[in-house]
Amino acid sequence: MTTLQQLLPGAVVAPRNTGLRRATRALRPARTVPGALVALTLAAGLGATAAEVVAALLGRPLGWVPVNELIELASRSTWPELEIVAMGLAGAGTLMLLLAIMPGRTRLVPVETDDPLIVIGITRAGLRRTLRAAAQQVAGVERASVRLRRRTIEVTVMTSGESSGQMLRQVGTVVGDRLAGVGTLSTCEVVVRLRRRAA
Repeated sequence: MTTLQQLLPGAVVAPRNTGLRRATRALRPARTVPGALVALTLAAGLGATAAEVVAALLGRPLGWVPVNELIELASRSTWPELEIVAMGLAGAGTLMLLLAIMPGRTRLVPVETDDPLIVIGITRAGLRRTLRAAAQQVAGVERASVRLRRRTIEVTVMTSGESSGQMLRQVGTVVGDRLAGVGTLSTCEVVVRLRRRAA
């Protein structure tokens, strides 16, 4: 709570974990393929190394990891000779670890629910189709296309006759009402563009 909120007793503290943030976090896909590749590579490499070390300590090396050859290679090579290879391997390993740790980009648009424990999403293609159908119901609109951007929803309508600003406002209102009806949690602004059909 901030000092201003302490001074103003009627001030409402907005929760940091809003429904949109929670739903977006829950709908992000995990990157299972890179995670599995990193886990399998590390498990196989470290398991083989551990088995080789234990077997060598017992006096019976397995030969899975060519330890003597690696030691000879390391003693013959200098750092400038292997710098590019080492940097490339370190970069690839870091990239794989980051891909495995970071979640993917969500492909669903969160939908509002009354229960905070339930998270529902609609596909972006399904939302585009729904909004396009709503825009095409407006009188004077022959065709419509919808693009979902990060901060805006771009609706492009095509007409052949004279169109007015009233029609564009009506398309914006219809699309906004459909968004509210679907219950999406996104805070996107609806932008309507006009394209006239060439005669």
